[in-house]
Amino acid sequence: MRWYVLSTKSNCEKQAEQNIRCMGVECFLPLLHEQRTIRHKVRTVITPLFPGYLFVRINLSEHYRAVSYARGVRKIVEFGATPVEVDIAMIDAIKSRMASRQVCVLETSKQLSSGQHVQIKDGPFVGLDAVFMREMSGHQRAMVLLRTLALQARVVLEINQLIPYAAA
Repeated sequence: MRWYVLSTKSNCEKQAEQNIRCMGVECFLPLLHEQRTIRHKVRTVITPLFPGYLFVRINLSEHYRAVSYARGVRKIVEFGATPVEVDIAMIDAIKSRMASRQVCVLETSKQLSSGQHVQIKDGPFVGLDAVFMREMSGHQRAMVLLRTLALQARVVLEINQLIPYAAA
């Protein structure tokens, strides 16, 4: 059994996770604690680390159809006609970092420009290089293009996890 990425319908990550777990399939939906101002009060809100996505551990020949058509699921993420496998080391790294993660107060955003190289200083992707794409308004998050080995993926992170890249 291997890990794969599922694309979920908008704001249906938790629903998809629950429906897939009912099938007896192992799921992983990393959640992020963030502070937001709601009605003039700062509150802690729990949101998915990867909005619109979750991880499942399945045997493709056995579970592909059931997982693909589960309520809340859009599709299994594929490159071409092949579902994308996620390395178990990546899943384990995210799990271990999420387990030790504390709720943090977000700092004000740094002035980063689109296309600027940044380094991730905190969270599950600490130490990785990325390209800053844009700040997401109202969420104190930023979208970056993560560069790891042969994979490039868009990731949404807290803005205070990014520092401008300093070449050594």
